[in-house]
Amino acid sequence: MSKINILITEDESIVAKDIQMSLKKLGYNVTGICNNGEDAIRTAEEHRPDIVLMDIMLKGDMSGIDAADQIRKRLNIPIIFLTAYADESTLSKAKITEPYGYIIKPFKEIDLRTTIEMALYKHQKEDEVKKERDFLYSIVENKDAKDIIFVKSNSRLVKVRTKDIYFVEALKDYVVINTSNARYTIHSTMKDIERKLSPNEFIRVHRSFIVRLDKIVAIEQPNLILEDEKKPIPIGGSYKDDLAKKINQV
Repeated sequence: MSKINILITEDESIVAKDIQMSLKKLGYNVTGICNNGEDAIRTAEEHRPDIVLMDIMLKGDMSGIDAADQIRKRLNIPIIFLTAYADESTLSKAKITEPYGYIIKPFKEIDLRTTIEMALYKHQKEDEVKKERDFLYSIVENKDAKDIIFVKSNSRLVKVRTKDIYFVEALKDYVVINTSNARYTIHSTMKDIERKLSPNEFIRVHRSFIVRLDKIVAIEQPNLILEDEKKPIPIGGSYKDDLAKKINQV
């Protein structure tokens, strides 16, 4: 397993060397030591470390907070702030840059390791979520895949053909996609699901239900019946007119 690469930005040389020794003892690789914000940005761009330890109070025109903000925006590298100042004003300014942790000087090596490992784990998970979200968005935008959606099930992305969906039901902060042979519970909203399904094939009939039009076999007010489904689906009063326009009633 390759070592974690860390960039140190600290304008007190003795403190910087102490941090470097602690990191090496803990098994990390130090890619560089900078004493000002401008050098930190340049070094981060050149070496692309896995994480940056950034002193909040740096000498010069650029503070550690400003440098951290630039590194986060340009390079998406997680930042951990080093500070001897834990007052509310300083922390309020620092948190705007969305750091992955704070280490208060003087620190213990166990605190250093714990904060670094937690920051790396959090950043990894956030990247995974972003990649998954971008992947799903690309599928939704892909016209060739308009009849397919991917849903997350047991840490996997499962392909579901929209023609196999019977209905979607809202359950608090989740929605349940019901097909002929499976149920998928995902963290989403009805509005978001509604946007992803074709209005020519699906209709919302209740604040908590979206149904596939060609699965409707009967309407028994105030409910409708779907193919192979024993559970009646309620029709909300404000959705009756839209449903009537969608079906070919004689």
